[in-house]
Amino acid sequence: MRRLAPLVLLSCLVPVAALGQAGAPGAFPPLPTAKPPPLAAAVPAAPGKPGAPAPSAPSGRMVSSGTGFVVAPGRAMTNAHVVQDCRGLRIRAPGGAELPARVLASDRQRDLALLEVTGEAGPALAFRRDPNVRRGETVVTYGFPLAGLLSSGPTLTTGEISALAGLGDDQRQYQISAPVQPGNSGGPLLDSGGNVVGVIVSKLNAQRVAQRTGDIPQNVNFAVKGSEALAFLRGNGVQPRLADGQGRSAAEVGEIAHPSTLFIRCLG
Repeated sequence: MRRLAPLVLLSCLVPVAALGQAGAPGAFPPLPTAKPPPLAAAVPAAPGKPGAPAPSAPSGRMVSSGTGFVVAPGRAMTNAHVVQDCRGLRIRAPGGAELPARVLASDRQRDLALLEVTGEAGPALAFRRDPNVRRGETVVTYGFPLAGLLSSGPTLTTGEISALAGLGDDQRQYQISAPVQPGNSGGPLLDSGGNVVGVIVSKLNAQRVAQRTGDIPQNVNFAVKGSEALAFLRGNGVQPRLADGQGRSAAEVGEIAHPSTLFIRCLG
């Protein structure tokens, strides 16, 4: 059996010129940095790209972006790879306010980071109280994929929990069928009650896998489990809200997520 290395981290913007080059040769980097890795799908957006949000800090330019969400007053969560090597961070709250942020704690093994946000970022999302997540459960993603190319506002997608472990049987992650794109990294994965059950982290590079196997995988994406996120937050002094699930439509779940989901800009 040939070993595959098909993960694509989702924090970086994909410039229009780079689309369609995701299968270019090159190892998949564990973390995106201000120095563009060889894989085109992880290349940060160029500053000044038409339609891309302009960085608000005069001392730095945006080199990548991702999604985060409020977990407590003044605290937000995202992926560690979203904020790795950023010289500065700016948060765009749902109301449009630009807020400074800084990293308080980071866990590369889980790929999670805790941010301090200065200003009113929004209400904290609740995590699901019941840790038991089943295969086939409906899930919703909410975040900012392909910023500067798609809508400047958040995007909602739906899918299911496909497997209770990630790539290589990683027990810290779920495999999900909900479509995700670069920029979704760090966004909430929500159940049908609007409660957080995971944190979006990565996807398979379909073209790369097809080159190696002759088959094109479809909707194979991954999220850090909510139990891992809770352990990380509690280990860093944050006591998240917990709630029980209730059946809601995807539109209603999106309305719950919207006031608490943040666009994160990494400044170089």
